[in-house]
Amino acid sequence: MTGSGSTAAVPAYGRDAPRYDDRTARYGRYRRRVVDLLPLSPGDAVLDVGCGTGLCFERLVARVGPTGRVIGVDPSADMLAIAAERVAARGWRNVTLVGSPVETAALPVADAALFCAVHDLLQSPAALDNVLRSLRAGGGVAATGGKWAPPWAVAVNAGVVALHAPFVRSFAGFDRPWALLAERVPALRVRDVALGGGYLAWGRVPTHRA
Repeated sequence: MTGSGSTAAVPAYGRDAPRYDDRTARYGRYRRRVVDLLPLSPGDAVLDVGCGTGLCFERLVARVGPTGRVIGVDPSADMLAIAAERVAARGWRNVTLVGSPVETAALPVADAALFCAVHDLLQSPAALDNVLRSLRAGGGVAATGGKWAPPWAVAVNAGVVALHAPFVRSFAGFDRPWALLAERVPALRVRDVALGGGYLAWGRVPTHRA
């Protein structure tokens, strides 16, 4: 469930890409909830950062409507190939795919950014800065993913390891995965989910930026 800004060293985003949807299907409710936390309106442009196979596209397209745009960004060619098949099958003409490391991706100006299950990316200042620079002042952000539950929740944390280990380079920052985002989005709100083994975070970038 947890993606990255650069996936070359994470096999789950390469040869295992065809199994990704099935392996993370039970967490679809958190994908839906995080998309619903974005302040989107018809006609808006939204970045799906680390979009993977495009599991959030359907709800994002519904939120921005036919006059809006969804831009999916991911460095994994294998994941984007599946995303492209999804886009073609649904006939979405307003979904654009960008195959690039997020740190260096050429991103359009957007109204909001989604970070769904992208732990490694959230630990990258360069990736966050590149995404947030592309947002309009006051643009919305929302993030979800796994995190450590309290130390006494041994069973929950065992499940966290089993689920996320294939999808992360390191569990560094897993106690507060949103910390770097919160530095850049001062009013970021965070709520625990999944018995403390996950989180939802949402807010808006400042309306006045240097």
